[in-house]
Amino acid sequence: MEVSVIRSSSQAKSSKTELGCRDLRFCFGKSNDKNKIFSRKANSVCFDSQISRFRKAGLRFTLKAVHSDPILESKSPATSKSLDRLRLFVGLPLDAVSDGNSVNHARAIGAGLKALKLLGVEGVELPVWWGVVENEMGKYDWSGYLAVAEMVQKAGLKLHVSLCFHASSQPRIPLPKWVTKIGESQSSIFFADRSGQHYQQCLSLAVDDLAVLDGKTPVQVYQGFCESFKSTFSPFMGSTITGISMGLGPDGELRYPSHHKPAKSGTITGVGEFQCYDTNMLNLLKQYAEANGNPLWGLGGPHDAPTYDQAPNLNSFFKDHGGSWESPYGDFFLSWYSSELVSHGNRLLSLASSIFGDTEVNVYGKVPLMHSWYKTRAHPSELTAGFYNTASRNGYEAVAEMFARNSCKIILPGMDLSDEHQPHDALSSPESLLAQIRTTCNKHRVEVAGQNLASGAPGGLEQIKKNMLGENPIDLFTYQRMGAHFFSPEHFPSFTEFVRSLSQPELHPDDLPSDEAEATESVQTSSDPNIHLQTA
Repeated sequence: MEVSVIRSSSQAKSSKTELGCRDLRFCFGKSNDKNKIFSRKANSVCFDSQISRFRKAGLRFTLKAVHSDPILESKSPATSKSLDRLRLFVGLPLDAVSDGNSVNHARAIGAGLKALKLLGVEGVELPVWWGVVENEMGKYDWSGYLAVAEMVQKAGLKLHVSLCFHASSQPRIPLPKWVTKIGESQSSIFFADRSGQHYQQCLSLAVDDLAVLDGKTPVQVYQGFCESFKSTFSPFMGSTITGISMGLGPDGELRYPSHHKPAKSGTITGVGEFQCYDTNMLNLLKQYAEANGNPLWGLGGPHDAPTYDQAPNLNSFFKDHGGSWESPYGDFFLSWYSSELVSHGNRLLSLASSIFGDTEVNVYGKVPLMHSWYKTRAHPSELTAGFYNTASRNGYEAVAEMFARNSCKIILPGMDLSDEHQPHDALSSPESLLAQIRTTCNKHRVEVAGQNLASGAPGGLEQIKKNMLGENPIDLFTYQRMGAHFFSPEHFPSFTEFVRSLSQPELHPDDLPSDEAEATESVQTSSDPNIHLQTA
């Protein structure tokens, strides 16, 4: 099937911005009952309005049942290989399905899927929330997510599912009601900081194997959830659904919630706080200290560490020279703290691999990019998050080994961040940290997938392209996230050009066949070789 879009040269410049799908932006407003109606007619409204806009702008769609090859192919074997492997996904709204298991923004999502398909995007990512599906223990309602899966399948796109065992503040998606009720009387199922404040958006990793959920362990509950998902979505597995991300902690990432308090306005990100003060974490620390012959070291976390929004030099633990992190006690504590995180990741990824291992889907887990203070020797933001990574120690070796052992792939966010746009005082280096983790993964033959943190980062699209098509190209990138801003005139035209540039790397004139060089001035291809854009 060939899709040609033909326009007059006089209208080319002005109509180009019309590809921003401006109407779609207004479909992602506050949900109402009409938004939640799920029907073929409703889903076509916004997209049909876009077709009308295209026609008014002088654009004409023609469909031809023909097979066509890409207009131009790069002569560079390395470049061709990179592009052959590349798969681009776009994240659906976090609240695509929410309370009542109804589909929010149904019309906008349906139109958005069609727009992405025309653009050549391979698929979309769908967050699946524990708190939406299992509102009663052991009873699962997948109806809303099944409806979205059917929409994606009908649109001819692939689907990557993120299983979310955490809560979201914005939009508000809580943990299952029955879990929250247990937490009201047993706050120790949640992480706690030094002041005793509990983080209630995910369970503490210390309770993974404790029967704290009405006689079941969290791992057993996660297992029932995953098995029910596998059974319910079996018609989609391996065909529409090609990947599953296993939720591993806050925001789905393998980490402690060390930075859950936002930085004060106008200040740089602080070092965060160690999250080892809930009863069950303290019990594990005590056991570890006694086993190592230092029972006094098991009474709590470091007493000389800064608080959430403070810089590393405001106390002695993270000081570059003479800091407690380099002392025997510091090594003891950081080794224990990081090993508990890796063990937690191993429990959940081994569970996911055992359940989905006989399907044709790939299993992923997300590792955060804690890049603040990376240029210091201690790397405090990584240490409080659970990664014992310093200037003299590679803390990602154990993480990569764990992923390799479970045959899982790693998702790394922050591929839109560049060093030049970071606050100077934060001593941050997202590029260096990303390179370190990717090199470590490559060493252990763990495949890397990427994400951006947020659309709109300065120079973000170019930085993403650089990371996608570098010396070690990634096989999957998920762009976050569909919504009003995504389809706005300020963003969508840039994203469109970004997608096209992935399949049309800039070639030196010497690389172009002489008889085709002139044709390139009036012909462009999208990332799908069967979707052509022509100017008359």
